[in-house]
Amino acid sequence: MVGSGVLLECLDSPRVESVVSVSRSSTGVTHPKLREILHRDFLEFKTIRDAFVGADACFFCLGVSSAGMKEADYRTLTHDVTLAAATELLAVSPQLTFIFVSGEGTDSTERGRSMWARVKGKTENDLLAMPFKAAYMFRPGFIQPLRGVRSKTTAYQALYTIMRPITPVIRALFPRHTTTTVNIGRAMLEVAAEGFPRSIIYSADMNALANGD
Repeated sequence: MVGSGVLLECLDSPRVESVVSVSRSSTGVTHPKLREILHRDFLEFKTIRDAFVGADACFFCLGVSSAGMKEADYRTLTHDVTLAAATELLAVSPQLTFIFVSGEGTDSTERGRSMWARVKGKTENDLLAMPFKAAYMFRPGFIQPLRGVRSKTTAYQALYTIMRPITPVIRALFPRHTTTTVNIGRAMLEVAAEGFPRSIIYSADMNALANGD
């Protein structure tokens, strides 16, 4: 869901010359700026790393729900996949800015009781230790999908549909903990272009960045 929203903002932005999308299935989007790579093994990116040469930024939006998952499986899909991509990106484009979509509540100590938060924390810490030009960890809370974006997780999409009428109320009551797919995408573009004083970026920061504040 986040990746779809970010892609739309990238394609609309005059700052962006071209986009390489790497996914398991087609985005369904066609655009002169877009090159789409369908890739099956997300633990191995060496075979496509030539496509990463000269990239200025990576917006890593892949993610899965931890519900019902064992920690080892969640770690593979969250930490190992991310680091596999980051390693190949670093090999050919060390000047790149890497932006990772994490989540509010991520545990930077890696020792908390919440499994998903520990794994996300480990992923963040390992990315921040890599010698990219810069790395930023986006930690959104509640995300409102806009511009027709839908979640591929059936349960999540059902929840978004049910909550749509009260979403404006949620955003008004909890402005520091809510954002939108549009604001995430615009904030990523701003951070990639101009940087940010902190490596951890929360919903309130994303909203401010998206609005030019």
